Amino acid sequence: MGQQQKPRPEPLDPPMVPFVVAGMAAWAMAGLALLLFRDWLTEHGHQDWLWTCLAGFLWGIPGLAVMMRHDARRRRRRAAAKLS
Repeated sequence: MGQQQKPRPEPLDPPMVPFVVAGMAAWAMAGLALLLFRDWLTEHGHQDWLWTCLAGFLWGIPGLAVMMRHDARRRRRRAAAKLS
């Protein structure tokens, strides 16, 4: 009748800054790799790929700022939980 429920596991709350940095590095490396094929990209009408890599890297900058704030709040939240 009254089965005991298993306790719910704590949700994952990893630091997010490394994920943003990895994403920015991936876009930067892809853009640098595509620079080697710039002439081919232009000939085949795919020069937008370079702009996409640049946009991905640049959008990572505000993402990095947001995740730095998120991680700071996470650290404060965990420190407060340890004190109580």
